[in-house]
Amino acid sequence: MTDALKRLSEEGVAIWLDDLSRRRISSGDLAELLDQQHVVGVTTNPTIFQKAISHGDGYEEQLADLAARGVTVEEAVRMITTADVRDAADVLRPVYDATGGLDGRVSIEVDPRLAHHTRATIAEAKQLAWLVDRPNTFIKIPATKAGLPAITETIGRGISVNVTLIFSLDRYREVMDAYQKGLEQAQARGLELDKIYSVASFFVSRVDTEIDKRLTALGAPEAEALRGKAAVANARLAFQAFEEVVAADRWQALARAGANVQRPLWASTGVKDPNYPDTLYVTELVAPGTVNTMPEATLKATEDHGEIAGNTVAGTYEQARADLDALAAVGVDYADVVQLLEDEGVEKFETAWVGLLESTKAELERLAGEEG
Repeated sequence: MTDALKRLSEEGVAIWLDDLSRRRISSGDLAELLDQQHVVGVTTNPTIFQKAISHGDGYEEQLADLAARGVTVEEAVRMITTADVRDAADVLRPVYDATGGLDGRVSIEVDPRLAHHTRATIAEAKQLAWLVDRPNTFIKIPATKAGLPAITETIGRGISVNVTLIFSLDRYREVMDAYQKGLEQAQARGLELDKIYSVASFFVSRVDTEIDKRLTALGAPEAEALRGKAAVANARLAFQAFEEVVAADRWQALARAGANVQRPLWASTGVKDPNYPDTLYVTELVAPGTVNTMPEATLKATEDHGEIAGNTVAGTYEQARADLDALAAVGVDYADVVQLLEDEGVEKFETAWVGLLESTKAELERLAGEEG
């Protein structure tokens, strides 16, 4: 074992786990990850909950109670998922207290079917914050066009937000603007800015998956030479955009009023292509003040053989821009790629959520039949 996770943490990268299940909480595994693997946060999404509830254990008693009450499947799923997030938040509360609210947080996502509905997303965010009722919760809102004003309004009401499904540099700048607008609204309402936190989840591996597929289809040597470069370049340029925003007068005024910076979070950091190092999206995106949320396999790979060699983002912007420019030169349409990934991301989460609803409905009906 290396001390890679410790070194990563010392470089200013907050290590979060991209997974949650009731079994992980009740077995003490989550607490062990905090104690031994330097994990300081947890993210969830509809796919994670579908996997946990459909294939995990620990949900039987609550499902039986919900079936006996005759609740709707939507209510049942929200009761189950918010219970897990609440319990995980309690496990992480010491980290939250020790870091002054910066870390020790658990994220829960609004119903992905609302991704293109601003008003409904805001209502859902408020409801989730009320249901979980823990200060160390992030409400996840997707960075769709409809999601942007929802982010602003939710932040403006003092609810901390994890903005998810960010793929493009332009959309990331819009997300940072939405956060600042929200803080300005919160300030106008007399809310304490230092109590509001946010992260912006910039997705990584899916960019390489889609662009590599297009490069392979082109079949040219100059296209093949660009495989595996796009995702890291895109993320590094996102960090450059972040640095530009926090250096600007608008942000500095908010910071003087007590506002917390919206940290960049590297999401989708599990490597999909076996030809690439399995720690690629960890070791190549080391920068202070960032978050890397990892599936357990990536966490273990980093712990086992990750090589953390200091900041790997500073000084890379010129090359990163050259890499994206080279993609355009061989015919890869960046704008088309990132829009496709956003659309697919929403669709995948919707599919997972619907699958979760269907499997939960079947279980509720089975248990209700047994009760009868």
